[in-house]
Amino acid sequence: MKKLAIASALLSALAITGTAHAYQAEVGASAGYIDPDNGSSGSEFGVNGTYYFNPVQTRNAPLAEAAFLNRASNVNAHATFADRGNVDDNTYGVGIEYFVPNSDFYVSGDVSRNNVEVDTAVGTIDNDTTYYAAEVGYLPAPGFLVAAGLKGWDNDDDDGVDPTLRAKYVTTLSNGKDINLEAGAAFGDLDEFNLAADYFIDKTFSVGADYYNNDVTDRNEVGINARKFFNQQVSLEGRVGFGEVGNNDYNSFGVAAKYRF
Repeated sequence: MKKLAIASALLSALAITGTAHAYQAEVGASAGYIDPDNGSSGSEFGVNGTYYFNPVQTRNAPLAEAAFLNRASNVNAHATFADRGNVDDNTYGVGIEYFVPNSDFYVSGDVSRNNVEVDTAVGTIDNDTTYYAAEVGYLPAPGFLVAAGLKGWDNDDDDGVDPTLRAKYVTTLSNGKDINLEAGAAFGDLDEFNLAADYFIDKTFSVGADYYNNDVTDRNEVGINARKFFNQQVSLEGRVGFGEVGNNDYNSFGVAAKYRF
């Protein structure tokens, strides 16, 4: 009986080890294209990376939400390079997310630099803007985050700081499928809000929709997206957006690939 118990324990351990996967970093690249009804079309390319302080376990979680459900603290960086006719629009940024150990509290912060160069008949107009944000949050239940903070910007022409509020909830439905729900808003001069939802057909594949509105820039956009993990490390996602800036309609298309290790 003892030998049988030991053998059973070893087999169970091997089974758990075989199904448990972990990663500590994720890198990605993206490409996009925007096609307005009026004006020049344009393209963009981006790169990003995230390093987690501890390995992220993916067992029994939707792969796209494993880090959030693990409360995985991390540092991240990103860069985007866009070319839209006579406009070059480049952004660089870094951020941090920290889930306070042995508690349900969360803090985050990020800072980015945006440079826009516009070629005109009389020369090039150059505008640099620094954006920054900070949040404090609380997780009242597993997979549920509520956070409040501040978002600011500063350039040669203007500066300001506005309060923000957002929520994120990942849960399992009665049919065994997972969903992700997100909502966020900024108040004051910025006056923007966003909604997003993802439905996981299985742990590796999700489809979703999102909405964004900004009264300051008079922009709103609806998007449809999908993401597929081909294995534990590699994923591919795509998005189609339908938006409007002022009275100018546009369509946007994007693809992104990510690798975990």
